[in-house]
Amino acid sequence: MTLHIRPATPADATAISAVIIQSLQQSNAADYSAALIAQVEQSFTPERILALLEQRQVLVAVLDQQVVATASLQGNVVRSVFVVPGLQGTGVGRALMQAIEDLARQTGQALLRVPSSITAEAFYARLGYAKVREVMEGEERIIVMERVF
Repeated sequence: MTLHIRPATPADATAISAVIIQSLQQSNAADYSAALIAQVEQSFTPERILALLEQRQVLVAVLDQQVVATASLQGNVVRSVFVVPGLQGTGVGRALMQAIEDLARQTGQALLRVPSSITAEAFYARLGYAKVREVMEGEERIIVMERVF
């Protein structure tokens, strides 16, 4: 079982959507209301994923020919980092973030920002990201974190 990280393709849109929605419903449910999660899910339908592929550099982590995680880079902002709940804490997210940071270095970035959910704040902190501020987007509390490398 070898983890492979690669750029996402349009053929991955449905699998990416499924990973994100599963993670939102199972992992983020402890920190956010069901109504907010349902609202956020609308941003990650397969059709919306296809649009994001045009705007961002999207990566997927593949294990046994299954997309199990995703992350994207837009300028110096890391977005939409999600790992299927059954693999959270196994190093998949860390490997994906390493690939995102490598991609950022290749494009000349020296600082990365991530708008973190409450759920993922500790994960990013373990990777060296520091909390800069908190913002509210409607009912959603977001922790803005940064890392210089």
